[in-house]
Amino acid sequence: MKIGNARTAITVLAFDFGARHIGVAVGDTETRMAHPLAPIDRRRGGSNAMRMAAIDLLVDEWHPDRLVVGLPVGPDGEEQGMTARARRFARQLEARYGLPVDFANERYTSAAAEEVLRAAGRGGAKHKQLVHGEAARIILQSYFDESA
Repeated sequence: MKIGNARTAITVLAFDFGARHIGVAVGDTETRMAHPLAPIDRRRGGSNAMRMAAIDLLVDEWHPDRLVVGLPVGPDGEEQGMTARARRFARQLEARYGLPVDFANERYTSAAAEEVLRAAGRGGAKHKQLVHGEAARIILQSYFDESA
């Protein structure tokens, strides 16, 4: 974002929403680079309140100016069951933090994340948890790339 002659970086947190895991990534509009963070897990007995508390910590740490949520759609762009859940999650974030929330297409990001990790020698079950953060990174990176 340009203000006068000075550039102001906008920090963005992105989420790859899932029923069991939420992938998270961070980046800014100056470098236009996204970086994966540790995913938020819904462990046995974990609640939505616990997941939101984990997001509270991320918001406190990174002080984002904007949030991005991956929107799962089918191959033809049609909405599916998880689409409504991701939209509801985005509304929760917007109400809780008072920040603008944008959507980014997340079609095939998990498959792309697995491929990136395999190519880096970090594929398979041993590195399964890395997929969620990498998927969020891909979502945020494409958000930056599309808004260039």
